[in-house]
Amino acid sequence: MTSFVHPTYSAEHVGAQRAVNAIENVSSLFDGVRGVATLLLAATVAAILVAANALIDTWSDQHLFAGWVVLWAVAFAALALFAGPLRRIAARLRAGAAVRRARSQAAAADRKLWDLALDDARVMADINRAMGNAARG
Repeated sequence: MTSFVHPTYSAEHVGAQRAVNAIENVSSLFDGVRGVATLLLAATVAAILVAANALIDTWSDQHLFAGWVVLWAVAFAALALFAGPLRRIAARLRAGAAVRRARSQAAAADRKLWDLALDDARVMADINRAMGNAARG
């Protein structure tokens, strides 16, 4: 007697799907003001640590533990000093982006209304009437 095997295979690779989910989760961390502030803080602290490491490296050959302690102290001090200002900068950047987005949406709506007014005389009359009322009062 002959039997056939009909295996069913997934159309998606499980590892690839896991990688896509991980990338989406990491990218969602940097959405919003808090995420941008975190990214700015990490970049600032990294730059300060590179500079501190360059300074400490000259004398830390004989004092490795002291150099390590100083480097960590610089890292925590940088986190404490720059967290607030960088969060405010990120909030301003986000607010500016929101204003630009609102302006572009308003401009797109105005263009759409103008295109409609070019085709429909009633809409053009309404616009003319509104402009006349705005000019008077």
